[in-house]
Amino acid sequence: MIETRELTFTYPAEEDREASPALQGVDLQIGKGSFVAVLGHNGSGKSTLAKHFNAVLLPSGGSVLVDGMDTRDESLLLEIRRRVGMVFQNPDNQLVANVVEEDVAFAPENLGVPSEEIRRRVDDALAAVGMEEFTTHAPHLLSGGQKQRVAIAGVIAMEPDTVVLDEATAMLDPVGRREVLSAVHKLNRDRGITVVLITHHMDEAADADRVVVMHEGQIVMDGAPAAIFSRVEELHALGLCSPDTVELLYALNRGGMKLPLTAITVEDCADAIADALRREEK
Repeated sequence: MIETRELTFTYPAEEDREASPALQGVDLQIGKGSFVAVLGHNGSGKSTLAKHFNAVLLPSGGSVLVDGMDTRDESLLLEIRRRVGMVFQNPDNQLVANVVEEDVAFAPENLGVPSEEIRRRVDDALAAVGMEEFTTHAPHLLSGGQKQRVAIAGVIAMEPDTVVLDEATAMLDPVGRREVLSAVHKLNRDRGITVVLITHHMDEAADADRVVVMHEGQIVMDGAPAAIFSRVEELHALGLCSPDTVELLYALNRGGMKLPLTAITVEDCADAIADALRREEK
C-alpha cells in the first residue's frame, strides 16, 4: 500500500545553523490490510515519516509511493490523500464544525461527493467508531477520546485504504486511549483498512502485526512485536523500553529466573511466571 525508497528529508535550517536530515535513506514497505506500529523517541523521525505517507511533506530525496502513485506528482495529490487519511495528536485541531455529523461530512463535501452518498458515509463512519449516538452533539462537549473518534470518523468518511495515526492518543487519558485503539483495531479487522500507528506507548505497539523502530532518521528494527520487544537491552540503548510485562520478565531474569521475553500480554506474562515457579517447586 505504501512504499518508501531511499527516502530522505531535511527541514529548512535555522539561521546560522546547518540543517541535519530528519530522515536518512528510509526503505519501508507497508502491505495492504496490515497494522504497523512505528516507535522511536522524540526526534527519531517517526512523525516526519508519517507526514510523507499522504504528502503533507514531500521527499528531499528518494520517493514515496502510495498504491503505486508518486507523492511528488501534484496531479495525484487529491487521490493520494483520499487513499491515506491522517489523524493527528490534538483532535481539537481537526474538528471544524459545531455538530458532529457536519464535522464528519466536511471532507466528503469538499471532495464533491453527492448529498445522499455523504449521508450514507457519515452514518457508516460514526457507526464504525461507535459514535452513532452522538450525531447531533456539539464536538467541543465531548471527551478527548470521543473527539478523537469523531476525527477518525471524518477520515473514514473519505473511504481511505489507509489510516495513519500520528501520536493520536498522546493527549488522551487511559480510557480515551482504549476507546480510540478499539475503534482503530475494529476498522483494521472488520474492513481491512491498513493502519499505521505512530506512538510512544509500547503497549499500543504490542497489539500491532509489525513494529518498526526508528532512531536518528533511520529504521533500526523491524519485525513482529514479540521479536522486537524481546530485544530489551537494544531498546534501552535507544532510549526506549519494552512493554511493562516484558520489562518485568527481564528484571526477574536478571535476578536468576529463566523466563521467555516473548510473553507480552498480561495473561502470557502471568502464565510464564507461574510455570517457572512451579518448576522451581519441583
